[in-house]
Amino acid sequence: MDRSIALRGLGTLMLGAAVAGCASVAPVPYSEMASSAYMAPDNSDASGRVPYRYSTQTDWRTYNKVILEPVVVYRGKDHQFADISDKDKATLAAYMQTRFAERLRGRFMLVRERAPNTLRIRLTLTGAVTNTPVLGTLSRFDMAGAVYNGVQAARDGEGMMTGSVIYGVEIFDATTSRLLSAYVTKQYPGAYDIKASVGALAAANAGVDKGADALLAQLN
Repeated sequence: MDRSIALRGLGTLMLGAAVAGCASVAPVPYSEMASSAYMAPDNSDASGRVPYRYSTQTDWRTYNKVILEPVVVYRGKDHQFADISDKDKATLAAYMQTRFAERLRGRFMLVRERAPNTLRIRLTLTGAVTNTPVLGTLSRFDMAGAVYNGVQAARDGEGMMTGSVIYGVEIFDATTSRLLSAYVTKQYPGAYDIKASVGALAAANAGVDKGADALLAQLN
């Protein structure tokens, strides 16, 4: 058998195994998050990005300021960090803090004191998956990977061997501390985002960017 064909077949088997493994990583309503008891399955979310949510009727336009709390790294036993190091968790949390602040600043005044018309937002980093080195990028060009990623791209699904980020969002009225909205979400880059496949945390970072945009869209 031609060696290149054999290697391609082996690569395809490896990719298939990786896809099966990654598909099992789905957010849960993390038991040690304060809002966990309020959240319920979000059947309206066909994408699977936001499987659990709690919401109230809120006119977000009445709020023009926001307190963004420091990102919390979740320590509960039901975390989904796999073998990610504490250093990488801290790096990802810092990136979240920066990117969410940048996005929110386009709509709100970022403040530190509680006052009328102010939201308080708490982000809890609950899990992440790193990119698979080299193979994650090669899967964008491999024939089997191209077919799989094409299907995933069409339905806004995860790319092959791509990392992701999982976190919770809790939104309160700053003056009353009333919980207005809460959800857990899994975010990841587009299936053909080559740039996001290079570097262990590149896909998770791209997911943070998408998640920050989604939060801002909710609050507009």
